[in-house]
Amino acid sequence: METTADTRPRQAGARAENGGARSAQAEARPAITDAQLRQAEARMAAQRTAGPCAASARHDRAAGRIVIVLQNGVELSFAPHLAPALAQAGPDDLDRIEVAPSGLGLHFPRLDADLYLPALLAGVLSPWAASLMGKAGGARTSTAKAAAARANGCLGGRPRKQGGG
Repeated sequence: METTADTRPRQAGARAENGGARSAQAEARPAITDAQLRQAEARMAAQRTAGPCAASARHDRAAGRIVIVLQNGVELSFAPHLAPALAQAGPDDLDRIEVAPSGLGLHFPRLDADLYLPALLAGVLSPWAASLMGKAGGARTSTAKAAAARANGCLGGRPRKQGGG
């Protein structure tokens, strides 16, 4: 077997009538089936209803922030250096932002950079949400916590650190 330029195997010595070029039927074959296309469209529709979608985005030069307006009216902004793809960008690079038709992506043509909105929100909001959950967990009182605190107090409190270095 030898391999043609389009990396499809063919029999050694076999020649196509058109000089080895792909047939018109092979060129017309869709990359995906209709069923796969319908499944992808259904996944996209589910994603759009499940999560936030951008309606518009702009660069606020005065504040030095990217501002995203979601379809539900919520407005979010972030410093460009928080997104690795934008970390080295100058103000002129950030002035032109395109929102993907799905509302799930932002494209910065001058940088040839793309940001996926759900991932961006997860990255920005996750540390904040985690800190809130940690504060809430630490502030919880329970009978067991109260009993442990009383027992620790009866023992003279937290043990002192031993000298050393």
